[in-house]
Amino acid sequence: MVKAKKYIVQKQFDGLPKSTDLTIVEEELPPVTDGEFLAEAVYLSVDPYMRAMSDSVPIGETFLGTQVAEITQSKNSDYPVGKHTVAPFGWRTHTLSTGGPFPIGLPKAWIIPDPEGLPLSFYLGVLGMTGNTAYFGFLEICKPKPGETVVVSGAAGAVGSIVGQIAKIKGCKVIGIAGSEEKGKWLVNDLNFDNFINYKDPKFKEKLEELTPKGVDCYFDNVGGQISSEVLHRMNKHGRISVCGSISTYNDKEVKGGYAEMGGFGVTLLVLAGVVQSDIVSKQLKMEGFMVYQWWDRWMEGIEQNKKWIKEGKLKCSETVTKGFENTLKAFVDMLQGGNTGKAIVQI
Repeated sequence: MVKAKKYIVQKQFDGLPKSTDLTIVEEELPPVTDGEFLAEAVYLSVDPYMRAMSDSVPIGETFLGTQVAEITQSKNSDYPVGKHTVAPFGWRTHTLSTGGPFPIGLPKAWIIPDPEGLPLSFYLGVLGMTGNTAYFGFLEICKPKPGETVVVSGAAGAVGSIVGQIAKIKGCKVIGIAGSEEKGKWLVNDLNFDNFINYKDPKFKEKLEELTPKGVDCYFDNVGGQISSEVLHRMNKHGRISVCGSISTYNDKEVKGGYAEMGGFGVTLLVLAGVVQSDIVSKQLKMEGFMVYQWWDRWMEGIEQNKKWIKEGKLKCSETVTKGFENTLKAFVDMLQGGNTGKAIVQI
């Protein structure tokens, strides 16, 4: 018999998650039956959407999340022993599964193709949901044109750092918004962003105006709130806004201005405040939220293209790795507070 460790919900989050909200318990798994496989977690993902969707996890249930796992036993020919799979098994070390479909998010567990020398952890980031969120969410909604000005909020995070690089590949001027000078230097010096603005700068509005003399054509929004409202004021006529998330509001009980994202997985159910509606109307803006899995039928397209750009040296990846299953909640809270550069993951 295999014993699994898992995080279960003790109490719904109230503001920033606390150590008492989740607890680690052991579970003895039954033998593998026909159609099932047993997977052992190798890497766990911690992402902003988990905070937005945390209230959907009942008390006593395993906390949500995606992982890369090695298949160690199998009675399902679609999931052979020795292969690695990406699946939303949640924060747990071992899982019995048929491969899906799952209640929310990922339609089914998918097998990682030949990684071609790249780290397996990339399949939780640039070569997985994160990379496809950037690839499809930016290209399909913003439809950038060479020479256009693109602004990316949460630019030093997992999705934003990829979006900005894709925008540069497409010939755009790219301005990243992040929360420290160190992150800003990384965006400009390492990832080839044209400019950076620290959202904590009291002169944020003035700097945004200075760096966008011709206005903003495309905005990829990861943060929501007042910062995003300021960017919308700078949008050009027929500008496009792709709303991926609103991390600035995830730990708030009430919307304080601008707009807030109320879903997850790049989902947006928008609650608009009056400060942005006039811009949307007068500038005839296109503002769209999305579910990354709406492009499930093209899933490998995004992965293969991002892999190609990595091998060509056009797309760089950064990970913030926390080691140890018992440190998963800490990694999650650190990520929500901006402690990560690039993709935040946990190595089991």
